[in-house]
Amino acid sequence: MEENLYHHKLLSHYISNWGDEYRSLIWEKGPYKDLGDQFRVLEFPPTPERNMWTYATCGMSHFEDQLCLELHIFSDEQDQTLVESLIVIAHFHRFRTRLGHWHTINWGRGWRLNSSCSFALLSQPYLDGGKLEILDLEDGKSVFFYWLVPITKEELVFKKEYGADRLEEIFKEKGLNYLDPCRSSLV
Repeated sequence: MEENLYHHKLLSHYISNWGDEYRSLIWEKGPYKDLGDQFRVLEFPPTPERNMWTYATCGMSHFEDQLCLELHIFSDEQDQTLVESLIVIAHFHRFRTRLGHWHTINWGRGWRLNSSCSFALLSQPYLDGGKLEILDLEDGKSVFFYWLVPITKEELVFKKEYGADRLEEIFKEKGLNYLDPCRSSLV
């Protein structure tokens, strides 16, 4: 599949899930140019059905990759630093270590200003369900769309000891407020 068509299919998939009101953003600093001319971070504004901002990679993987994945994160307010963060994560994925379901990343700081969550878990997109999670392409190839869930250091330690599945159960039981950058650890 040609790279332009691949990116068009990614964009169409996002639009079918979150609507056609979005901005395509770049961050001129840092490793952005290494990701290629097609790579973008998409910013979807809140809607009456979805009272949050959504930031998503578009082109984090190439069609030729063995495992194609894209990431998204939610925010209660518009936050351009999330564009930079997604670019850094995409660069890490492309040039250092391939990421996948239930992997964790280290933000190197709080995911938002004054946040206690300095890590993120690559999780299934529970808020959007199966419709967003997998985009089937030609030749049996699929793209997986994972949700970056900000987590605390204590939650990361818990995940390593008891598994991501158990951590997600606790999030569900205790009602994780994934939009609150200053939330306390749930473990």
